[in-house]
Amino acid sequence: MSLINTKVKPFVANMYHNGEFKTVSDADLKGKWSVFFFYPANFTFVCPTELEDLADNYQHFKDLGVEIYAVSTDTHFSHKAWQDTSDAISKVKYPMIGDPTGTITRNFDVMIEEEGLALRGTFLINPEGDIKLCEIHDNGIGRDASELLRKVKAAQYVANNPGEVCPAKWKEGEKTLKPSLDLVGKI
Repeated sequence: MSLINTKVKPFVANMYHNGEFKTVSDADLKGKWSVFFFYPANFTFVCPTELEDLADNYQHFKDLGVEIYAVSTDTHFSHKAWQDTSDAISKVKYPMIGDPTGTITRNFDVMIEEEGLALRGTFLINPEGDIKLCEIHDNGIGRDASELLRKVKAAQYVANNPGEVCPAKWKEGEKTLKPSLDLVGKI
């Protein structure tokens, strides 16, 4: 069953953010757009390239009112150590959630049970707590923050413009579609 348009399941977790350990829960997501960005593990290879890419684009997400949450089955302590020792991860200003029990990772159906690690899963959550985007990659395939940013803009556009949809490769400011009987067979 797809997670699209389902509510985020309840959770409470520890995170490392802006030099502090904090608690976060599903209630903290209400009223804003959020991205949950699952990755396998700290101190690995593809993961720091992805988190650095998100860090380099973080202000663009913030400008859209979107909070990024990086999530792995590591602890929040490990997140701090990684940020203290990695040049790439030292750029991260968004929250890094520790999920050592795998609760959140299982809630989003990205747990690799035999390894205790997450797949590369990206989820966009609207202000009502509904999952609007779900992408899951094999762990050898890195993601691109600019493509995620494009999809966030499209999801926000559709949410703010009922009756319109964004075609393939849509970019902000480009023409959208208004599905109707008149369009059937004409695209």
